[in-house]
Amino acid sequence: MVRLPPRRAAVTDDTIDAYARIPHSRTSGEIIQQIELLILEGVLRDNERLPSERELSRRFDVSRPILREALKELETRGLLVSHHGGGTFVADVIGQVFSKPVIELIARHQKATQDYLEYRRELEGMTAELAARRATRFDKDMLTRIMEEMRVAHLSGSAEGGLKTDVELHSAIGECAHNIILLHTLRACYRLLSGGIFFSREVLFAAPGAGEKLLAQHEAIYEAIMAGNPDAARKAAQAHIDFIITATRDAERSGEWARISQLRMQQRDRQTGH
Repeated sequence: MVRLPPRRAAVTDDTIDAYARIPHSRTSGEIIQQIELLILEGVLRDNERLPSERELSRRFDVSRPILREALKELETRGLLVSHHGGGTFVADVIGQVFSKPVIELIARHQKATQDYLEYRRELEGMTAELAARRATRFDKDMLTRIMEEMRVAHLSGSAEGGLKTDVELHSAIGECAHNIILLHTLRACYRLLSGGIFFSREVLFAAPGAGEKLLAQHEAIYEAIMAGNPDAARKAAQAHIDFIITATRDAERSGEWARISQLRMQQRDRQTGH
């Protein structure tokens, strides 16, 4: 079984091998197609290391020269990266969706935050709705595991754990929707979120009762998907983003009021000689 992140491991015995034996003519093109689909479907993630050449050759049931030809072509296409003596890894294809200059430009302009949240509101609603319709039992096992981790992080007061499970839960819901375009679009959005480009989660948590509200909102999305209720899932996801939009605006306004108050105090001190 290919080594995946712990939360993606199946909780039942009926596991499958991502690197399935290549049937038919055993050409490099068939290997390329299979690995491309694993990346496209989100089974293989950014920076994940592939098994050794010997192991891949055995599992695909192809010769080493055919395998090398396929891996070389995938490197040429920018999907794999090979480190001399360190193995072959999935390229950071998600990171390329937003270039560094664009990320820095977005971070400098406040309007981008609201536009991002507005975009996410519609995207998250549609994704949760599809997840409620399409989630398999393996998907639901994965969501349950992440929700349990989120509850633990909340009880321990871990901001870092809260952010990690927040991004993981939303990413997993994207996987449950079983729509390739949505999956990669969402991952690009969450990459910016986890990087703190738009707002600080710590600022949101600073509001009284915010942590409990965020957990309750995630619970509502989770329960709707588990129950297979598309309408409730969409509404719960959009209500969650509505809360973040309001909390972000309040935090920005409070910060601006604090800045103005400080300027007034400094001006008064200069006038009075303090």
